[in-house]
Amino acid sequence: MNLTPADSPPSVAPTKRVPDTHSPAKTARFPSVDKPAAVKPGVATVSHLIAKLDDYLSPSEMKKVKEAYRFSDEMHLGQLRRSGEPYISHPIAVAEICADWKLDGQAIMAALLHDVMEDQGVQKEDLIERFGAPVAALVDGLSKLEKIEFQSQIEAQAENFRKMLLAMARDVRVILIKLADRLHNMRTLDVMLPEKKHRIARETMEVYVPIAHRLGLNNIYRELQDLSFSHLYPLRYKTLFKAVKAARGNRREVVSKILESVKTTLAAAGVQAEVYGREKTLFDIYRKMHLKHLSFSQVLDVFGFRIVVDNFANCYVGLGTLHALYKPMPGKFKDYIAIPKLNGYQSLHTTLIGPYGTPVEFQIRTQDMHHVAESGVAAHWLYKNGESNLSDLQQRTHAWLQSLLDIQQQTGDSAEFLEHVKVDLFPDSVYVFTPKSKIIALPRGATALDFAYSIHTDVGDHTVGVKINHEVAPLRTELRNGDIVEIITEAEARPTPTSLTYVRTGKARSAIRHYLRTINPLESIDLGRSLLVQALIARDIAPTLAPALIEKLLSESSIKSMDEIYADIGVGKRMAALVARHILSLTDDGANSEQLHSAEHDAASGKLDPVLIYGGDGIAAQLASCCLPIPGDTIIGQLKRDQGLVVHTHNCSVARRQRAKEPERWIEVQWGTDLNRRFDCRIKLLIHKERGILARVAAEINESDANITFVGMEEDRENVMTQLRFTVQVEDRVHLARLMRSVRNVEGVTRLVRDYQ
Repeated sequence: MNLTPADSPPSVAPTKRVPDTHSPAKTARFPSVDKPAAVKPGVATVSHLIAKLDDYLSPSEMKKVKEAYRFSDEMHLGQLRRSGEPYISHPIAVAEICADWKLDGQAIMAALLHDVMEDQGVQKEDLIERFGAPVAALVDGLSKLEKIEFQSQIEAQAENFRKMLLAMARDVRVILIKLADRLHNMRTLDVMLPEKKHRIARETMEVYVPIAHRLGLNNIYRELQDLSFSHLYPLRYKTLFKAVKAARGNRREVVSKILESVKTTLAAAGVQAEVYGREKTLFDIYRKMHLKHLSFSQVLDVFGFRIVVDNFANCYVGLGTLHALYKPMPGKFKDYIAIPKLNGYQSLHTTLIGPYGTPVEFQIRTQDMHHVAESGVAAHWLYKNGESNLSDLQQRTHAWLQSLLDIQQQTGDSAEFLEHVKVDLFPDSVYVFTPKSKIIALPRGATALDFAYSIHTDVGDHTVGVKINHEVAPLRTELRNGDIVEIITEAEARPTPTSLTYVRTGKARSAIRHYLRTINPLESIDLGRSLLVQALIARDIAPTLAPALIEKLLSESSIKSMDEIYADIGVGKRMAALVARHILSLTDDGANSEQLHSAEHDAASGKLDPVLIYGGDGIAAQLASCCLPIPGDTIIGQLKRDQGLVVHTHNCSVARRQRAKEPERWIEVQWGTDLNRRFDCRIKLLIHKERGILARVAAEINESDANITFVGMEEDRENVMTQLRFTVQVEDRVHLARLMRSVRNVEGVTRLVRDYQ
């Protein structure tokens, strides 16, 4: 696969035919797979690969691997990497990384062949005939989609990721090989242009780093993270590198003293253990400095210690021994053995106050836990055993891979699919319990509604309430470690667009969006039609399209009717401007001159009409929660993907930031007439802290014929003034102004403003 960058176009155009490697005349041209060739230092060679594979592959598997090498070498003959090495050195290096994980012969063959389909035009059928269907399926899963035309680079990238991740869901070896491919390309990224280095490093940090973490591949995770950091922020990386190198010398005495003390104490307690110091990665140090606004000298736990013991019980014996040696820091102990992380990681973590008052982190684990911690799912191949024999790690990975298939079935397009997957790749987790004491792991920040969808999609769709620790709580409540969560459902309950604003997991978001797409399609169709008409007129195209043009558009879009296109536009799945541009590209000047002339007349007749907003809470139009617009406000509309039209006030700070990023997603909107409903609005008051003032303010709001839906209070440090926040329901700006005049007259109110947040 050639998603990654350190590869140049071939200097000699390679043959596109499949060579007959069984022919003696052909195979004589290949270099020997048993003798090293003269190459640059540090470049991967086939002899190194063969030496690694000889340790665990059978002679029959080795024969097939050598055949795959010969085929790949022939296909890449004459092709050079940008750094000048023969291109074949890259597949060999990828195969070596896979060999370090001791992946099977099929995976090694796929690693050697992973670029032949994409770069050299080899067909999948040829690979099936020569190397078998499993190897061909792996190579196909690693190959980009070259023959499909996309509207943008982002769309192409998203579709390629979707193909790869779905192939991973069927066979986890796909992503193991891809991660090895990405790792080698990141190691050799220096030869690329700065702009491309930055793009590839950003992509690695956003997608491949969290995937490696999710699969428990901690060695790859840490190296990819640091390599991405070094290319995204080279000056910060170099500065930190020098600082850590200096600190290593300054703190050597402290580290040595702790190391000796721990070894002696554990031996005296009868605990057999390997003890060694470790450094935090540069990115971990940078992230801590950035998040906590610390200087490097303030980051005291640059160095930590890992203790690998001989059995499970000694993990806890060793913990007690350490706590007797140094004082533990309160709140800094985590038991990932009793409750493993989502990726199968198990260890005891504790932070102690070491010599000279320095915090020191210790990790305690067994050899088996250490093996899984470093190699993750690669330590126990998910695909080797039947599902009934899966370990806990394999079961969790299997469940996550299956969730990718579930999201795929509910998702409209590749960009949305990738968005959902990214959401679920965040490493931090929170662990909560069902009423029957089953542990559920969710991403940090997940809400009670996320919990409901993690149980089952039907449970989430029909959720109306929740009890957290036996007390009723809002569905938007963020869950904390140890919460006991009980979901309350009703058969008539259904998701609403508002639910999307407070769910965190990809499964919940995709399920809600899938439901919203299937209800009230007429509203989305009407909005989409209106938006496309505006976009067509803006490009001098008559909004009434000729039947031949419609037929051509539907044929190229693989869609059955214009209503589907309108609905896609209405829910934000397609951009009206891009559809209009596509229609313009299909328009033949001669055949459609009359249509274009009609459009010019329509466009010249006046300004385009804005979309009318009636305040409904359907999928096609909803009011933004950040600024809560009400009738009378100057408003603007944002077409968000699968949320339809989101209406903001014109002066909303959130809208300003998002409009600067994606100006093409904003349209003119205005309030309709006969709205006949009430709208939420926030107000903020500063009051003197005195007896009965809250009651007086609430009574005045009630007298103004407004409903109160929320009250919040914040006191200042001097305990003199209090800030009140109300969410009230009003008819429009006139009603709000009348309410605010009344409340300002309440004795004790010193300041009152509308709260746009």
